[in-house]
Amino acid sequence: MAPFSLLTASVSWLAKSFSVFPCTSTLARCTSVLPTTYINPVKCLTSQPSGPPKRPLNGYMRYLLQQQPFVTRQYPEVKPVDVIKMIAQQWRTMSPEQKRPFEEASLQARKQFKVDLQSYQAQLSPAQAKQQTLEKRQKSAKRKAVRKKRELNILGKPKRPRSPFNIFMSEHFQEARGTTTQAKMKSLLEDWRNLISHQKQVYTQLAEDDKIRYKNEIKSWEDHMMEIGREDLIRRQTLSSEKKTAKAKKITKKANATTVNKTTAKGMSKTTRKIKSSSTKTDMFMH
Repeated sequence: MAPFSLLTASVSWLAKSFSVFPCTSTLARCTSVLPTTYINPVKCLTSQPSGPPKRPLNGYMRYLLQQQPFVTRQYPEVKPVDVIKMIAQQWRTMSPEQKRPFEEASLQARKQFKVDLQSYQAQLSPAQAKQQTLEKRQKSAKRKAVRKKRELNILGKPKRPRSPFNIFMSEHFQEARGTTTQAKMKSLLEDWRNLISHQKQVYTQLAEDDKIRYKNEIKSWEDHMMEIGREDLIRRQTLSSEKKTAKAKKITKKANATTVNKTTAKGMSKTTRKIKSSSTKTDMFMH
């Protein structure tokens, strides 16, 4: 391990020389001067015996957490989200050799994680293992729900209609009594209950108008989803209605085709009878 004085000097030098905008040469100096003990400053495994080991960070996250304090101190006026974007841009411009120390540290952490995870799972009772599996499924379902909601927002799914109370609350939330959100909502609920019927009727009508808005927008949105092949995002009742409509059209088309065939057959039969009658008369005249 490098002496403490050497480590302090290296860190101080890095804080002075690091810049968010320099070229790759600065990055090469940063990653080559840092000792190995400092490249892996983040603990990726928990030391608590009651909980499972935490998953290790990848190479990029290690680099991000290492550089973020220095960039923040050097550029205090820059927003945290912009600091992350700057560091991410630098990571993309780094060569494989410059990234290797961080990725190797991540690889070692993953190996240790597997060992610690097996050791942790071996000491669990059947009930604890079952509970852990259930919690994992719940977390997975929650992540899927969040991803789906984010996707629907990107695709522009219309917002659901608001209730009369929600409209009332959004209009009067700023001047509501209370210092916290919960206190404001409680006071608004009391005010809503104290409203007389004709005062509530205004918000009821607004809610009805919002339902019409939602009905028109969701129909247009679902039609667009059908066009781009995203039937998985369409409501079940809409798909059921579409199937019933398609089935009814198919039955009507089949019935119309049957009627046309019968009419055609009837017309052909009548024509055939006329031809036969005309042929019989001709034969009788010749004889």
